[in-house]
Amino acid sequence: MTETRFWLIRHALVEENARAIVYGTMDVELCPHTLEAQVPMYAALARRLPQPATWLASPLSRTQRTAAAIFAAGYPEQKLTIIPGLIELGFGAWQGQPHADVAAQLTKPPHAFWPLAGAERPPGGESMEDGIVRLATTMDSLAARYAGQDVVAVSHGGAIRAALAHAVGLTATKALHFSIENISLTRLDHTPRGWRVACVNELPGV
Repeated sequence: MTETRFWLIRHALVEENARAIVYGTMDVELCPHTLEAQVPMYAALARRLPQPATWLASPLSRTQRTAAAIFAAGYPEQKLTIIPGLIELGFGAWQGQPHADVAAQLTKPPHAFWPLAGAERPPGGESMEDGIVRLATTMDSLAARYAGQDVVAVSHGGAIRAALAHAVGLTATKALHFSIENISLTRLDHTPRGWRVACVNELPGV
């Protein structure tokens, strides 16, 4: 039975000023202090990931810099293939605004664990419902392209939640209950019988 194993990693923590705003698809920097302090966690992740593997990343530099940190911690450096469909959910016109300012513009009550309700679509942006549709197309396409391989994909919290929702048929509201922490590992396997969840939000070395 042919299985394609996706090792989904959320990027590292972004820098402090970016955390004060809704950044979505903005290309913000990583926190340099956290990168340095968490070297043991990157080393543990480097040991945990399969070899050989195909490596993918979103178009944003924070995913590519996270991959570089894993390589620096011991995983043999790999070529990164950039996959636009792995990008974070876009918050449109609300990107760059402080969280409090965005909260004042919502048309629906926010989710308990996400700045927006699952069905809230920012002007010019994506709702979590939209993100699930996008990640469904992306993940199914990647499963066909890399059939039978191990695939490490460095992506984003919202995108990984959307991939989980697609894998197990969750609504946007339910998918937002998943905790996907920075540099955590989530694994989804694509099999002839469908998608299977192997682990969610596994923290390296913990």
